[in-house]
Amino acid sequence: MSKEKIPSVLSFEKKLVPSDGYFYGAKWNEINFDNLQEIKKQPLKIVEKSVRGVIGNRFNSKDAKDFEKDPSKLDAKVENANLQTIDSCFLGESQDTLIMHFTLKILSGLESPWVSNGKEFNILYPQIIKKYRDKFGFHELAKRYAINIVNARHLWRNRVGAENIKVLIKINNQENILKFDAKKFDLKNFDYSPEGDLKTLTDHIANALAGANEYEDNALILDINVFAKVGTAQDVYPSEELVLDKGNSKGKGEKSKILYKIKINNDDEIAGMHSQKIGNALRTIDSWYPELNDNGNNPIAIEPYGSVTTLGKAFRKPKVKSDFYSLFDNLFLGKTSFENMKDDDLHYIIAILIRGGIFGESDKKNNDSTEE
Repeated sequence: MSKEKIPSVLSFEKKLVPSDGYFYGAKWNEINFDNLQEIKKQPLKIVEKSVRGVIGNRFNSKDAKDFEKDPSKLDAKVENANLQTIDSCFLGESQDTLIMHFTLKILSGLESPWVSNGKEFNILYPQIIKKYRDKFGFHELAKRYAINIVNARHLWRNRVGAENIKVLIKINNQENILKFDAKKFDLKNFDYSPEGDLKTLTDHIANALAGANEYEDNALILDINVFAKVGTAQDVYPSEELVLDKGNSKGKGEKSKILYKIKINNDDEIAGMHSQKIGNALRTIDSWYPELNDNGNNPIAIEPYGSVTTLGKAFRKPKVKSDFYSLFDNLFLGKTSFENMKDDDLHYIIAILIRGGIFGESDKKNNDSTEE
């Protein structure tokens, strides 16, 4: 492809498709982990609270200058109560366990872009994917996705301080249940040799991505239940909504915190986790970026520029050619052969394609939303 550019129209559908997460409350000692149908659980609700807080924020430079002129204004300001209306979610007085239920669909078909207008690219691209599949079999990526499922990274803040966490998985509605103790898996480490149930899960994910065996024409569907013993009547943390236009939010903008709720059974509601946030946790497998040691050896989510919004930093910079577009162009424009490309860079490129997005030469903006 040395004489041709990357296609101006080029997009890939995502291959890991999580549902929203549904929040339930239960009592740990009453849970039968051998029979999911017998588990007594109650949907958790979003509750609105009005609270009387205090002023504790740092004031902006304009306010600071006014306060310097008249310090009494600052005293009067911080003495005021900070009245707020917020959403909250918590377990019942007889419940000590959060249950989050979601499903994950894993698709094959990576050897074909969703849309591409590049004639030569469309010939070369499946050849590269075939080389990757023949060399790695998707097992490294599948192992990392599997570990992020069983370590319950997708619980986010709910994982912190939990006494016990169990992850139960059913594959394609089979009777057999894969069982994992999430706290036995390190959030920073993917150097596990899959065995037992972890090997079973990894093999299914790898086969689904490769379109092998029973997944040649069918998707893999994982039914995932996560049990976190967080403490009796304790707060739990669904996704928080982002209100972009408070002026037209029909009163929602008056709240300082709005939590995500999902409608069930017509008018009933349940607290939930955004599918985007679950997806972000599942694809937090990038431990190949240049500044890993400077970031506490923490893996980051698979993103074209390695962006981590909570840190306000992008770890894969075009300046040093570690971003997706630089590596992708090198590979598919013939600047670097598949054989000479580093294994870590190949894993990263394929993981981005599994993530999906729009990567055409004329529009390098990605329309796949993320949440961290």
